[in-house]
Amino acid sequence: MRMDSLKQKFPFNHKNLFLKFVLTIFFLGLAFRILFFHSLSPPVLESPFPQKVTLPEPLNPPLSSTLSQHVPQPPPVLQHLPQTQDQLSHTPRSEKCDYFSGDWVPNPSGPVYTNDSCDLIESHQNCLKNGRPDREFLYWKWAPRECDLPQFDPQRFLNMMRNKAWALIGDSISRNHVQSLLCILSKVEQPVLVYHDEEYKCKSWNFPSYNLSVSVIWSPFLVEAAIFEDINGVSSSEVELHLDKLDSKWKDQYLDFDYIIFSTGKWFLKSAIYYENDTILGCHSCPKRNLAELGFKFAYRKALKFVMNFVVSSNHKGLIFFRSFTPDHFENGEWFSGGTCNRKAPIKEGEMEMKYLNKMLHDIELEEFGKAASKASRNGVNFKLVDFASLSQLRPDGHPGPYRQFHPFEKGQNAKVQNDCLHWCLPGPIDSWNDIIMEMIVNG
Repeated sequence: MRMDSLKQKFPFNHKNLFLKFVLTIFFLGLAFRILFFHSLSPPVLESPFPQKVTLPEPLNPPLSSTLSQHVPQPPPVLQHLPQTQDQLSHTPRSEKCDYFSGDWVPNPSGPVYTNDSCDLIESHQNCLKNGRPDREFLYWKWAPRECDLPQFDPQRFLNMMRNKAWALIGDSISRNHVQSLLCILSKVEQPVLVYHDEEYKCKSWNFPSYNLSVSVIWSPFLVEAAIFEDINGVSSSEVELHLDKLDSKWKDQYLDFDYIIFSTGKWFLKSAIYYENDTILGCHSCPKRNLAELGFKFAYRKALKFVMNFVVSSNHKGLIFFRSFTPDHFENGEWFSGGTCNRKAPIKEGEMEMKYLNKMLHDIELEEFGKAASKASRNGVNFKLVDFASLSQLRPDGHPGPYRQFHPFEKGQNAKVQNDCLHWCLPGPIDSWNDIIMEMIVNG
């Protein structure tokens, strides 16, 4: 009776009520669960199909697996240097590479020529023939940080330079440089010496199969200079330097060359009397003369400005480089006071400060080239800077040192020996200069 009355008040089945109650609880719980756990989930799980992440394979094999593939083997001390993959691989080429910012990294394959395979090395730079006992300095190469730097390809270079004329104009470092270039090219064809002056300071070679000429012109100041010194560099009087006259040795044949590398620097530190309009302006380091002390900075800036203005105003249609000077590495003295360079490996950036005088020369070069480059661009002259100062600063191990002469310690290790910590052994670090110059030619 009671059930019947209830059915009349609630005209639906009590089972439906119970079912709806259960479903309500279920959906409320489900909604809570979804909202709660979604808020706690890390973003990486938001993607329902996370991609598999794998580490890329190394671009080059590790050093240990490459050493056995090269002959000759590098010295044992080099084989045990701690290496990283970054030192042996290169990043992809950027649109504009800074070839002069980088590191010296191990090069187990060694130089492309030897002092036995090339007979063009002057005796003062033939360090191995002169008895230098260590070999580690031969097994490094320059690696820019922003791009790959291939090794100089002599066959490609000769093919590109058919019927062209090159000139390297400057001091004895230019002679040092031209020997490196000729030694690399001689792997394809032997150059023929076709000209030399009386002192063998100016020379020209020809590669007959390619009609390529390569000349070195000794012009240490680039401007006209009267120099009074003997073969050992001992001066009998100050240099007479005309800051407003170009050296005719290169000026008279300037337009005959398709490619030119100018360089200068160290000679401006010598005692000198400065002229302009054939009138004495003053001097540098001439205490016995009643002349105004103007200093080498004055002369260097004035001479560079004059030379560069000539270049950028000329009608030259080839490619002209200005090479920065290269620093010396005399330690514990200078060349005249017992300085030496006995290091056996490259140094890291900041490990050895560039000498104050060297830095002053370098700063002037960069400033004057910067001014000239904008004029060159406006005038359509292809004028480029090759700034080897920093990369050369890191190679105090690359100089002849006492081995500028034949077996200097033949009579004993205590022999007093003149060191050369300015020029470069061949083969040696200077070979990397040619790698950079070729890349600058190939890539504009």
